[in-house]
Amino acid sequence: MTGMTALTSMASTASMNENPLDILPEALLAASAVLGLLLGAWLPRRRQWLVGLLAATAACAGITAAALAAARPDVTAFGEAFTVDPITSTSRVVVLGGLLLVLALAAGPFHAHPRESEFFVLLQLSALGALIMAGAQDLLLLAAGYLLASIPAYALAGFRKDGPGTEAALKYYVLGALLGVFLLSGTTALYAAGRATGYPLLGPALPGAPDALVAAGAVGLLAGVLFKAGAVPAHFWVPDAVQGSASPVAAFLTTIPKIGALTALLRLGETVLADSGMPWAALLSAVSAASMTLGNLAAFFQDDVKRLLAYSAVSQVGYLLLPVTVAGRSALAQEALLYYAAGYTVTNLGAFAVVCALPRATRTSDYRGLARRRPLLATSLAICLLGLVGTPPTAVFVGKLEAFSAALDGDYAWLAVLAAVNTVASLFYYLRWIVPALSPGGGHRLADGDRPARAVAHTAAAISLCLGLAAGPVLPVLSDSFAP
Repeated sequence: MTGMTALTSMASTASMNENPLDILPEALLAASAVLGLLLGAWLPRRRQWLVGLLAATAACAGITAAALAAARPDVTAFGEAFTVDPITSTSRVVVLGGLLLVLALAAGPFHAHPRESEFFVLLQLSALGALIMAGAQDLLLLAAGYLLASIPAYALAGFRKDGPGTEAALKYYVLGALLGVFLLSGTTALYAAGRATGYPLLGPALPGAPDALVAAGAVGLLAGVLFKAGAVPAHFWVPDAVQGSASPVAAFLTTIPKIGALTALLRLGETVLADSGMPWAALLSAVSAASMTLGNLAAFFQDDVKRLLAYSAVSQVGYLLLPVTVAGRSALAQEALLYYAAGYTVTNLGAFAVVCALPRATRTSDYRGLARRRPLLATSLAICLLGLVGTPPTAVFVGKLEAFSAALDGDYAWLAVLAAVNTVASLFYYLRWIVPALSPGGGHRLADGDRPARAVAHTAAAISLCLGLAAGPVLPVLSDSFAP
């Protein structure tokens, strides 16, 4: 009777908070993907750009819905499996805003492509998976978000069906499938340890569970999520997938999935694993240190601009993991991660937009003379690359400053010092790209260009500067949490 009463109470609670409006941004994106798939079967090849327009409309509507939801008290939906709080709301705006920029980057290269509509649908589905990971408050929903973010991304990596694209998709898929098994195994182990998958029930149960079982589950879960973030040691897919895929896809893969993965880790650290008895913070600090250091060391030897940005993305994950490491130990962790993620998204997409705008310039030396031929594009490139270093007044500068402060506040001063050293070191390989762009001569590979991509580069550089200057009023919003 007691068990039946508990089940009845749980069912009653779940039915009370199953409000579809709580997941309106996700619902809009899912509906747009399904409708786009249907439209793509009927539209002629020259009109399939309408599917991209539909996706952009859904993203804009989702951003509006997310902004409205952010002004309301925090809520949980569907039996507390999904939560709408500042972490979810900010992730929605960042992911959907980044999706808009990627859609603009893809407008030119994929116009009138035989599978143009499928491309836009895959982008939306993968972004939807990132949103689910960001708001998930249940291990099963987190696993579902992981799969939804991953499977369409495998298809995107090999979308061109050429040799490099096929190799990129294969490597990405094999590693993703392997680490996906680790994630599911970790979920099973944590369920066995805590007898629950929901974070509110699992967190209090883990301190009394067997340490070995909790550690095995946490490591398995971490392996899968780190794959989506592109962090060491799950980073091996990043350089090959980025170099082999189309430039708009590379921009997407190094940006959007990271948001869902890192916010999921932040939520896990705060509510589930911080008090579990295992050295969660120490493990993440090691991953952070390895990612920023190995990413920088590998980037020093890259002349291909896409591989350089790929290893840059690996190193940036190391910095982004600083506030995740001290989740539950520092009050600055949440605002630091969310602000840094927003700044990184727009800055990284701006750098890739320059690559998309100049498809024939594949080496850093090919950019020689860019300032003379396209001064505005060269300025945007310099702003974005120096922004990735953390140069004021860009958004990444404020994000890194907040991340360093969170690490110091959480008693990880050594990690903050290592991050500062890596930041200074990263300047050298970014300058290897900036200096030729600002030097005279060359220019034979800068003749053609993609106008939408140039517009995205200019827009992203401007947003990076504006967001950095607006840090004062923005940061408090990211840390606020309304009590229902």
